[in-house]
Amino acid sequence: MKTILFFGNSLTAGYGLDASESFPSLIQKKIDSLNLPYKAINAGLSGETSAGGKNRIDWLLRQKIDVFVLELGANDGLRGISPAETKKNLQAIIDKVKAKYPEAVLIMAGMEVPPSMGGKYASEFRTIFRQLAEENNMALVPFLLDGVGGVRTLNQQDGVHPTAEGQKILANNVWKVLQPVL
Repeated sequence: MKTILFFGNSLTAGYGLDASESFPSLIQKKIDSLNLPYKAINAGLSGETSAGGKNRIDWLLRQKIDVFVLELGANDGLRGISPAETKKNLQAIIDKVKAKYPEAVLIMAGMEVPPSMGGKYASEFRTIFRQLAEENNMALVPFLLDGVGGVRTLNQQDGVHPTAEGQKILANNVWKVLQPVL
């Protein structure tokens, strides 16, 4: 049995929903239906920033990781943290995973911030995920919330966290990139 670690924030955790409705759980259902030898671990933590993730990753790397899906940065963006700082923290996480499990397949989940954060900031923020994916030979989910972000009916009342239906779209967005790897 191989392990897929989904390392992220509330989007990965499935904030406000039953654990079975989170996109990592939905992906596990797809894996099971295809009889693939993978176990998905949901290491989503609500409120997690890239700095928090950098401090938390070592503990999670105690178990063998075959596929690593990195979904962090959204909270950095919402807090206006410098894209350079976010990129540095995400690179540190990637470096730790590569050092411990050099054979692991790495996948980056791209994120964007609302235009209200300012055009320059939004543009700089958006590019760090693509840059990190290219620089680290990672597969890229261009925008995790594609088809969900800004769609009122697919988000909970806070307008930020996907509903169960929204999580299904996130699962499909990730699956498109993950399936060829498996």
